[in-house]
Amino acid sequence: MRIIETGLEGVYIIEPRVFKDARGYFYESWNQKAFEEAGLDYTWVQDNQSKSVYGTVRGIHYQKGDDAQTKLVRALQGRVLDVAVDLRKGSPTYGKHIAVELSEDNHRQLLIPRGFGHGFSVLSDSAVFAYKCDNGYAPKSEGSVRFNDEDLSIDWQIEKDRALLSDKDTKAPSFAEYSQAPDFTYSK
Repeated sequence: MRIIETGLEGVYIIEPRVFKDARGYFYESWNQKAFEEAGLDYTWVQDNQSKSVYGTVRGIHYQKGDDAQTKLVRALQGRVLDVAVDLRKGSPTYGKHIAVELSEDNHRQLLIPRGFGHGFSVLSDSAVFAYKCDNGYAPKSEGSVRFNDEDLSIDWQIEKDRALLSDKDTKAPSFAEYSQAPDFTYSK
């Protein structure tokens, strides 16, 4: 298992060693010892899974306060563009993002720590997306930032007129609005 730094503090790409033969493949999707050896010590308390069609954009979401979450995300079927946005006011990378393709073929995962917003777009006809969380879901602590905010300049790799959004995501505040009363602050 390779744990690759991304340039955003605490965000890592996880690449498993995949063993393939005529029967198919095998890989470890999670190994606590490997994570601990890399200085990443998480206790996962919840697994989530969704299925979405092409053009679906979910995000940019986060939970704040005591309910903040670290997530380890992957695509079980299909292809997604997964995005993490630094929402920690005062961070050297505040407002910056990383976008990584996760797919059933590359088996990559993305580790997104607390203080980051998360979203993904579906690039294939459909995708099954799964993620581990180190804290449970708490509706009262939800927050979001508009997925197509000009200040963030995220290329979701789908046609704008084909984006499928929830009502909540269409009404999400802009990054400038978030910045007026940020839910996270950077501390080294």
